[in-house]
Amino acid sequence: MALPLPAGLTPAEVAFLCEMELVTVIPRQRLEGLQLLGGSIPPLTPPYRSPLPLWLALLLKRQRRANILPPPWLSPSALDAILQLETSTARFSDPPPLPYASSTGIPTSPPFLPSATADAPPDALPYHWLEVGEMLLEAASDDIPEPDTVRRLMRDLREVRMAKMRAGVEVLEGGREVKMNGVGAMEVAEGRAFIGGVVDGLRKIGAGKETSRREREAEERENGVTRAGDDEDDDMSV
Repeated sequence: MALPLPAGLTPAEVAFLCEMELVTVIPRQRLEGLQLLGGSIPPLTPPYRSPLPLWLALLLKRQRRANILPPPWLSPSALDAILQLETSTARFSDPPPLPYASSTGIPTSPPFLPSATADAPPDALPYHWLEVGEMLLEAASDDIPEPDTVRRLMRDLREVRMAKMRAGVEVLEGGREVKMNGVGAMEVAEGRAFIGGVVDGLRKIGAGKETSRREREAEERENGVTRAGDDEDDDMSV
C-alpha cells in the first residue's frame, strides 16, 4: 500500500526544480551544442560567457570544463546590504522584477527566471536564492569571492527570514492576514508544515467555538431562556 504524499513540494523536490535556473558559465574548452528537451544549448567557446541550466553548469564544473560566474546578489557586499534591509523592516525584501514578455508574448514567471545569471540585479533575492546559493557554495566555492563570509551571511539571512515567517503565523492567530511577498521556494517548503499546522489548529478552534455556541443556545431554548436579540426578532415578525 502506497503511503500518502505530503501536501505541496518537499525540499528535495524544490531543490530539483531549482536546477532548471539559468547561471552564467565561462567554458574552459570548446564544447559542442546540445539539443535538450528544454531547448537547445549553443556551442561553448572560451572565454565567452554563456547561460546554462544550473544542473549542466554544475556537471561541467565538476568535470573542470567550465567555471561558474556567481550572480551579483551572491557577494558579501550585496548579501550584507540585503541582511540590513531584512533586519530593519518587518516585511520581506522585494523580489527581482519580472522580465519582459518573451517572443511568444507569454511573460516568464518563477521559478524559471534568469535571476541567477551574471546580469541579475544585486539588491534582490530571487525565488530560488537559498538553493542556488547552497549548490554553488558546495560545488563552486572557488568561483565565489569570500565563500566563508557568503555562507555566514546566507545563514543569517535564512534565520532572519524564518523568524519573520513565524511572526506572521502569530498574526494569523489574531484573525488578520499576512503578506508573504518575496518568500523563496525553499522557505515555503520548510515553513509549510508549521504554518499549515497553525491554520488547521485555528480552524479547529473556530469550529469548536461554533459548536459550543450552538449547544449553549439550544440548552437555553430548552430552559425557556430567550435572548434580547430573539425578542427583537419576534417583535419584528409580529
